[in-house]
Amino acid sequence: MATSAFKSRRSAISGIAIIVVIGVFVLYPIFFLFQAALKQGDGTVDGSTGYGLGNFARLPSYGSIVWNTLEVSVVATIIAIIVGFLIAYILTRTNVPFRRGLEQLMAVPYYVTPLLGALAWGLLGEPHSGYINILWRALGGEGAIINVTSAMGIAWVMALFEGSVAFVMISAVMQSIDPSLEEASQVIGASRINTMLRVTLPLVAPGVLGALVYVFAEMLGSFSAALVLGTPSRFYVLTTAIYLMVTQYPPRIPLAAAMGVVLFAVMFLMTYLYRRMIAGRSYVTVSGKAFRPRPVDVGGLRWVYLVLVGAYIFLAVVLPMLTLVYVSLQQLATALPSWSNFTFEHYRVALSQNAVRYAIRNSLELGVITATIGVALTGTISWLLHRTKLPGRATLEYISMFPQAVPRLVFAFGIMWAWLVIPIPVYGTIWLLLIAYVTVFLPLGVRTISSVLMQLDKTLDECGQVCGANWFQRLRTINIPLLRPGIMAAWMLLFIGSVRELGASILLVGPNSEVLTPAIVDAWNFSSSELTAAMALIQTVVVGVVIVIFTVLMRRRDLKG
Repeated sequence: MATSAFKSRRSAISGIAIIVVIGVFVLYPIFFLFQAALKQGDGTVDGSTGYGLGNFARLPSYGSIVWNTLEVSVVATIIAIIVGFLIAYILTRTNVPFRRGLEQLMAVPYYVTPLLGALAWGLLGEPHSGYINILWRALGGEGAIINVTSAMGIAWVMALFEGSVAFVMISAVMQSIDPSLEEASQVIGASRINTMLRVTLPLVAPGVLGALVYVFAEMLGSFSAALVLGTPSRFYVLTTAIYLMVTQYPPRIPLAAAMGVVLFAVMFLMTYLYRRMIAGRSYVTVSGKAFRPRPVDVGGLRWVYLVLVGAYIFLAVVLPMLTLVYVSLQQLATALPSWSNFTFEHYRVALSQNAVRYAIRNSLELGVITATIGVALTGTISWLLHRTKLPGRATLEYISMFPQAVPRLVFAFGIMWAWLVIPIPVYGTIWLLLIAYVTVFLPLGVRTISSVLMQLDKTLDECGQVCGANWFQRLRTINIPLLRPGIMAAWMLLFIGSVRELGASILLVGPNSEVLTPAIVDAWNFSSSELTAAMALIQTVVVGVVIVIFTVLMRRRDLKG
């Protein structure tokens, strides 16, 4: 009895310690964000005149920026949801050719970063120098046929990459629908369109609404596309306005913090609504239902559907990649190619620069360390949430998912402000980036590992305990082997997210902690588009090589096991 009570107290103390540590890293920057927003004056120690709501009172004068943010976010969300729903319907409910391969390709936009896509579409669709518009005028057209620097253009580019997220969320719901309901609708004479609108859509409405809220929150905090496409034409949203206020001289830190608080509040509300929508839903993957999703024969329409899905993949992945490859191989990029203009010089310049090599090394090191620490930490959190009766589990889950409600640029601003006032030499070092990455990717790691852990029957662990295995032995021989797919997926997602992250990096990099994504933005600001394209492709290749190596090593290990 005494031993059992001691173990219970030790587990409770360990769990509470984890809650406190996670709470400090998550909530501490937000506290300083609010503190900075309430400061009067210029926000410095000497220039502050106390606290108040004056910074919030000045926000109405920036109403155009708020309107820009809402306009872009709403339009991009509508486009992304429509695209995601239509492609999910095509690939899960119809007999479109190559649908298994197309389902895999729909995940590719996640790996083609929004920054890379924005750079490519900026080269293609800028109203004066964009290649599409140059070719349009060369063929006799007038003006610009496409303008990606406008509100609608930025929204369209953002929607291209979030459309794949909406697809993943909606298709998961569609695959759980009993196809007999749609078949019954068609038996009584309803057309395919009526069946989709009056049967399929109402059944997936919860999933669509959840995707809508989630994507809208992501759009509000989007930074890359708005920075690359909107800043040259002086079109600002809240994230780019915050970035410019912090980096200009003199910086307007309190006003930027007030904007960050407003954006945080809206995103927090969106995330709260999203979590309420998905609360209570079942995540069981095996049930007793005697049906399997069956594709419907749509006749000749399947080729039309194939073209629609192929067009999305072409616009979101193929065309941006081809554009960057073309530009990176040009001495001076032009819309009309000539053989004498091709060169590998920009790759040589990029790889010969110490700053770029240093940024690549830092990005890889941070990616590996973030993924390793993140998996260990989020795996522990997931275990405490779903396999223990720890007091305060709900608090731990809430704090762990809290960074999802904070735009990463805003969170980085809070981290910057918090660590500037602490007499510990962390600001401007790679360690502050590590802290930021591990914290902002907590929700991703917890969600990924928990989704696998929730599918494992608790009796497997209990059987090991009955047989006399201690906690470590059960973890090593039972739980980790079963959780390996989730652990490997979480590691890969955290690695990719860290290497490609911009919002959480651009305010925190220092002279000795440069990473690749902000370096690409610097090249876009101060160098040529050809060198920028080469650096963006180098980043893509580096990530791809690491993914291939990691996948091969894991398969070999599984075969040996």
